Amino acid sequence: MDSAIQALQQRVAVLEAHNDIRSLLARYMDLCDVPHAPTQVADLAALFTPDAIWEGVGTDAEQTFGRRQGRQAVAEFVASYLPPAQHFSLNLHLLTSELLQVDEQAASATGQWIMQQISSYAEGGSELISARLNIEFSRVEGQWQIAHFRTCRLFHSPLGESRR
Repeated sequence: MDSAIQALQQRVAVLEAHNDIRSLLARYMDLCDVPHAPTQVADLAALFTPDAIWEGVGTDAEQTFGRRQGRQAVAEFVASYLPPAQHFSLNLHLLTSELLQVDEQAASATGQWIMQQISSYAEGGSELISARLNIEFSRVEGQWQIAHFRTCRLFHSPLGESRR
């Protein structure tokens, strides 16, 4: 009976980890959406491990985003695109096709999503972007955080006149 209870406890822990990681990623996407109240660098930084990496992979994304390492550097980079910066007039993120695996013993997880991003730019023009996100997570002091965020652009296309 003890082994059955232990197995159930492990399964519940994995399910809770899935939920926590989904909430973490939803919070990140929410902070990156525009319009939104100005995002504080500290709010973004709290989502990442101290040695986090954020990078664009693939020719298009590498050239556009490069690679940032360290919680503060990652948060400052992401925040540089968000209000009060005048980069986006509209920016929405949608996630689909989730593949999420949790190693509860190692306090680590990996996930893959397809992201659709609809963006209108302050200087004019709008586009639809699709990217594959591959993200590694670590549990630090009981909280899941982003350890390695990779984005690889799969598709992008200009959109007609933006409407708000």
